[in-house]
Amino acid sequence: MAQSTSRAQRDWALYDWANSAFSTTVIAGFFPLFFKQYWAGELEPTTSTFWLGIANSSASLTVLLMAPMLGALADVDRSHQRWLGLFACVGIVATVGFFLIGQGHWQVAAAVYAIAVIGWSGANVFYDAMLPTLAAPQQRHRLSAYGFALGYLGGGLLFLVNVVMTLKPAWFGLADAGEAVRYAFLSVAVWWAVFALPLLLSRHHAIAYRVADGAAGLTSANELKPFGNRVADVMRGLAGTARSIKGNRNLALFLVGYWFYIDGVATIIRMAVDYGVSIGLPSNSLIIALLLVQFVGFPSTLLFGRIGERIGARVSLLIALSAYLVATMAAAAMTSALHFYALAVVLGLVQGAVQALSRSMFSSLIPVGRAGEYFGFLNMLGKSAAVIGPAMVGVVAATTGSPRIGILSIVVLFAVGMLLLAQVEEPVDSAVTT
Repeated sequence: MAQSTSRAQRDWALYDWANSAFSTTVIAGFFPLFFKQYWAGELEPTTSTFWLGIANSSASLTVLLMAPMLGALADVDRSHQRWLGLFACVGIVATVGFFLIGQGHWQVAAAVYAIAVIGWSGANVFYDAMLPTLAAPQQRHRLSAYGFALGYLGGGLLFLVNVVMTLKPAWFGLADAGEAVRYAFLSVAVWWAVFALPLLLSRHHAIAYRVADGAAGLTSANELKPFGNRVADVMRGLAGTARSIKGNRNLALFLVGYWFYIDGVATIIRMAVDYGVSIGLPSNSLIIALLLVQFVGFPSTLLFGRIGERIGARVSLLIALSAYLVATMAAAAMTSALHFYALAVVLGLVQGAVQALSRSMFSSLIPVGRAGEYFGFLNMLGKSAAVIGPAMVGVVAATTGSPRIGILSIVVLFAVGMLLLAQVEEPVDSAVTT
């Protein structure tokens, strides 16, 4: 059983390696550039920023509405793998679609992008919910960080190959950088599909479920119920979950704080390249900065996993979020590619830490056996934050005519999130080890 659990942990972490290619090459890297310069080249820069923000927000709103019910449904019949596979397929197929969209068709590109983000984000609801079944509370910070670290490494490696393709398309038998970017999108779909297979086909995770359920005194009786009865159970359970969260001050504080600060993180990931283009920085410099984030993020995320075990996730998160706060204010005043590189290094040091430690800390605050349901709520808040953040940057930039003011608006989200997080009491068994 221990061997199966260990294998399940490796399969689980490898999915981060798989799907991070999408977040790196598509969300953070080439899509904002290609959308602004190729698909929406005839639009004003602030107008294309507005529509990119709307596409991100629309996708996030869709996941927001679906996540809690789907997560709870996956809990009752232990179907996290099947739901993850379904949403991953949606994202993968939509990513292939980027290859087929012609120049100037920005409306189609925005719609396909929204579908791809729905697939990627929806799959993550079920991926995150698997964490509590795979590790004891005091081990989750390290396992969560291990997954994110693999994501930075895998996503960074494919992104590096894709960057070389765009800089030297002739080396790959391609006509120009535009064709190289289209093939880069195709490579993401293949990478995501291939490296997702170990988790999607694994039987070891089912064994880990049985071990976790046995330890918690749970049964699989729900799996025998008709589908309609399970849906009814889910709806009743969600109402109970909402009441439970409302009555749990500690958990409620964490969720609201997370809602604010993860908005800032998600918005910077999705809009940073668009912002760099809007203030006149060279495209190649922006891509190099993204590579810096990936390769700095790999070791620093592993390090923060250990730090979280030593001093607790809450303190570690506050340190990382402080860096985000300062970096965002500095970004509003940047004037050169060198400044962008420096900020990339700072964000690379803390980006994975915020994501990994938030996931593992939340897993220590929720009831055993209801991870999908509660992670559905966590993802609902995260995605609802991403509904507001990108749209806010786009609207502020379009209204004021200044992308710098748009990016500066993110500061308040980090500040409020940190104030709320500081009031959360971290469970003793997951906070500090010796």
